[in-house]
Order: sequence, then C-alpha cells, then structure tokens
Amino acid sequence: MSIKETLEYIHNVKWRGSKPGLLRTQELLGALGNPEKKLKFVHVAGTDGKGSTSAFIASVLTKAGYKTGLYVSPYVICFNERMQVDGEYISDNELSQLTNEIRPFADAMEDSPTEFELITALAMKYFSSKECDIVVLEVGMGGRLDSTNVIDTPQLAVITAIGYDHVKELGPTLRDIAREKAGIIKSGGDVLVYVKPHEPNYEKEVIGVFERISQERSARLCKVDFSRISGTEFSLESTKMNFAPYGELTLPLVGAYQPYNAALAITALEKLREKGYKISDENIKEGIASVKWQGRFEILGKNPVFILDGAHNPQGIKATAESLTSHFPNKKVIFIVGVMADKDIDAMMLHIVSLAQAFITVAPDLSRAMPSEKLAEKLRHFEVPVIDCRDIGKGVRKALDMAQENDVICAIGSFFLHAPAKEAYEKYD
Repeated sequence: MSIKETLEYIHNVKWRGSKPGLLRTQELLGALGNPEKKLKFVHVAGTDGKGSTSAFIASVLTKAGYKTGLYVSPYVICFNERMQVDGEYISDNELSQLTNEIRPFADAMEDSPTEFELITALAMKYFSSKECDIVVLEVGMGGRLDSTNVIDTPQLAVITAIGYDHVKELGPTLRDIAREKAGIIKSGGDVLVYVKPHEPNYEKEVIGVFERISQERSARLCKVDFSRISGTEFSLESTKMNFAPYGELTLPLVGAYQPYNAALAITALEKLREKGYKISDENIKEGIASVKWQGRFEILGKNPVFILDGAHNPQGIKATAESLTSHFPNKKVIFIVGVMADKDIDAMMLHIVSLAQAFITVAPDLSRAMPSEKLAEKLRHFEVPVIDCRDIGKGVRKALDMAQENDVICAIGSFFLHAPAKEAYEKYD
C-alpha cells in the first residue's frame, strides 16, 4: 500500500468507536506473536502532562545510549509522530509495510479492533522490530481498559496530574478518574505519581486511591517532590530551573507547568537508575535541554506573539492561563478556540475569560468537533467580543489581521487545531 492507502486503511470507518476492553488488542497481538512480550516499558497515564513527561523521559534515555521507543497520542502535525525511536518518526515505508503485515489478522477478527487498538498493535510490532531497549508508552485514555494496558508489569508506571476529562467514559468524580488511571499499576511493580501540594482534596480523592491500589497489588508507590524545584525563570525561548541536586537545567518548553513535568520525568529516571539503568547526571541535563515537543505552549512568532497550546480541559486551560499570566502580565489575549463537542465550555473558559481581548471560534475538521457557531453562542454570554470564523485557516488570518504588533494570540481547545493553524500562520502574508 502507498502511505495514502495505509492511512486510509488505519482511519477506515470500520475501526471507528471506543469499545473498552483489552481482549481485542490481546487477540491481535497474539496473532502477531506477542511482540510486546519482547519489550520493556515506562507506562505513562494521567490527564495532563502525559506527552511532555513522556518526551522528557524518552529524550534522556536516548542521551544515555538506550534505543528508546516513544508512543504518543494524539499526533499534532503528522500521523508518524505517534511512533518514534530515538526521536525519529516511523517512516512512511515502514508504516506501510507493517500495516500490510498486520492487515490480514485485523481483517480476520470477528470483533474488529478499534482504530487505537490497531495503532497500538502496529506500535508494538514496530518497536519490537527495531529491537528497542525500552519504550515510553503513553496511555490513550484512562488506563485500566486502555489498549496499552495489555503489557506485563513495566519497569515503571508514571501517573501525571489528574483532572476532569472524559468523564463520560471514566466517571464523574476525581476518585473515579483516579481509579481508572490506577489501572496501569501492576502487581509487584513500581509507580510514581504527581502530587498537588496544598490541595487536601487531591490528596484524599486522588493520592488516596493510588495508595490503596498500590497496597492491594503490593506495588511500591513514590510521590514526586516538587520542593526540589527552585529559581524558575521563564522566557519565550526557554525555561530555566534549578532542580536539586543537578543545579540549573534548561527546558526548551516554555509553559509555566513544564518545570513540574520535568521534575516528574527526572524522578522517573532516578527510579530507573535504581533498577540498574546507566543514566548520568549529564545525560539528564542534556536530555532535558534537547527535548522536542509540539503544541504545548509552542511559540510560532513574536510580532505579534502567536502561541499554539493543546489545552483541552479545565485544568489544562488553567495551566495555559498561568503561563500567559507569567509571560504577559496584565496583557489581554486574542484566543482562537476550537473544541470537541463533549467539552465543558463554561468550566474551560472560566480560567481565561478575564484574559480575553476577543474569542475567535473555529471547528477542527472532525465529526466529533463542536460546530463553531454553537461554540460562539456559548461564549457570547461571557461578554467578550466573539467572532465566528468556522474554518481554522480563516480564524488564524482574522486573528493576525486584528492584532497589533505587541498583541498576543493563543490557539487552544484541541490538538487537532495545530496542523491547520500552523499551516495558515506560515502562509499568512
């Protein structure tokens, strides 16, 4: 198959839908000879920060000399981003060849796999064929019933910040969501979790769940210590932070939340070091400094400032608001917003409405996207000017036409905005 035919097959309507459970993935992987059994993993779940944390861990492991796979979801610019080895995306030829190999087994299944299950099987086959030393495996949604959870006990399970997202699938309370994420904790394994200091409810509702399940499964629980962070300095080029005992670290990612993701990643690497992985302090410094990650408070330009950020739930939007306030105090922002239909708009916008100069509504090109006119209607009651542009390209051009040289534009709401927004920005004259 050509790459076009390959992607058409992967995205075919027959794989559509979300069907919880591991049996289909297990069946497909079994037919492929269980490639996941030949691999070692760092398994990463959570609501926010999964991608950045995974990228930090993978970058350092590569610097340490390990052939490192990285599996992420969703992609930002191209599908190949989802499967990487040592920072290199799977090639079109490799993706087509692997899909050809897997296709007969997937087509023969009586209970067809979902698209994500098919892609997970592809990734396992790819990483195995590349003989990866270790794979950083990002959960798609939840944890307990996510197709990535077919793996045996990983080298380490990492759970990032927990918040409200996918409540229809995972449950309406933080405790429900935490319980689903805790599904990646395996018997006798090691787990590292994100904490939120000075939030008693989080300690009770989230950390309490992780402690109980770890105890039930005889797993060793470790909490990240954010008190090791000091001296953070933010600019539009990089973030600097001191992290004991490593001294000053430079992060190419500039969101105000990134020092916390980096701290979680470094603690994960320390846990791997305890297991015998040879990771030097210099590997950590170099790996953190060279990480590449798109769509997380990504700066496209400076006159006006144009930012792409993948925030798509209330706590993600809150983190974006904190980053904007950090970088641009007392500055109003032109927001380009496009979201999926299931999002809680009021809860999301609550964190940024006070920063908004205007909202420009658009709709990602997906069947589950909220129509831009419906989003505009919801935003108008915030008493901020709202312009419905529908198309992402038109929304970007409108924002740039409106903006003065010293203004700030921020596109938020879905990772699916990013490729068309970036393309429109680059073509703007």
